[in-house]
Amino acid sequence: MKMKKLLPVLLPGILFLILIAGIITYRSVSEAAQLNRYTATFLDVFDTRTEIVGFAKDKDEFAKNAQLIKDELIRYNQLYDIYNDYPGVNNIKTINDNAGVAPVKVDPDIISLLEFSIDTYYETDGAVNVALGSVLSLWHKERMIGMDDPDRAALPDAEALKEASLHTDITDIVIDKENSTVYLADPDMSLDVGSTGKGYAVQRVLEYAREEGLDNILLSLGGNISCIGTRIDGTSFRLGIQNPDMDSDEQYVEMVDIGDGECVVSSGDYQRYYYVDGVRYCHIIDPKTLYPAGGFASVSVITDDSGLADSYSTALYTMSYEDGLSFVGKRDNVEAMWIMHDGTKRYSEGFIGKYVKK
Repeated sequence: MKMKKLLPVLLPGILFLILIAGIITYRSVSEAAQLNRYTATFLDVFDTRTEIVGFAKDKDEFAKNAQLIKDELIRYNQLYDIYNDYPGVNNIKTINDNAGVAPVKVDPDIISLLEFSIDTYYETDGAVNVALGSVLSLWHKERMIGMDDPDRAALPDAEALKEASLHTDITDIVIDKENSTVYLADPDMSLDVGSTGKGYAVQRVLEYAREEGLDNILLSLGGNISCIGTRIDGTSFRLGIQNPDMDSDEQYVEMVDIGDGECVVSSGDYQRYYYVDGVRYCHIIDPKTLYPAGGFASVSVITDDSGLADSYSTALYTMSYEDGLSFVGKRDNVEAMWIMHDGTKRYSEGFIGKYVKK
């Protein structure tokens, strides 16, 4: 997906600092069992900085493992892209381009993402809606203009938002699994999988990496971090959750330990935003109001599925704290932390005891 002017905003919003490295660079620190620690960094997938931390016998072995992960991320990035075409690839953009025209034959990984996203829509009572593309595109256009030229920053026209919202019915996504096609019945509808695509892709990539025998891997894509296995000494990976207050001297608001298969995903107003008349407007749009949510500085979710963590963090960011706490409490193996605008922290019941080691 395109990076353009988004990069200066995205980089400060990276959730976890693992190890500083170049594009692509590798460095090693001797650990144990004759394995070394290496890091790979690249910037060309999912509009964000990607870091892979792993342990291997030598640089070549790690480079092979990192390339396997990167190749899969690139494949998913192309499939889930809403802005760009790729030779020989029918992706989300292809589906949007054919809205109301014809079904599009797609890779099964697109169908599985859309089925997951539709399930998530109903689970979150519409807080996560991949059919909201017509609304999100209006915000995206104004955000890009405002980032390029702050003097021209403006909000989308209110009537245009209302009109666009008439074309967000998720039941207009018609999936034919037998023929592997997707059709948008509303010609003015468009898909935007930003709330589910990256997390879902990370989950699938790590499952594939595990099947290929990879272990002791930490994968970070911006505000999404997941792991396979543990550190080579058997201890959990320790991560710092980014302070959403970018002016603070404290880089992290909390340190958490996550185990094999667990992930942490955060959503917040510090990741992608622009200003209009001195007011910050973030990229997370509440489908109920059609305007950016803003009740919290950030929300972080820890669970054992990156796709769920991605969608849940977005959903919780649009809910009240009380509704979000109830939502988390009804689900197994899900914990969350809310950072309020005054810097105070609130937690779900099991967050501290399970993930924070004092």
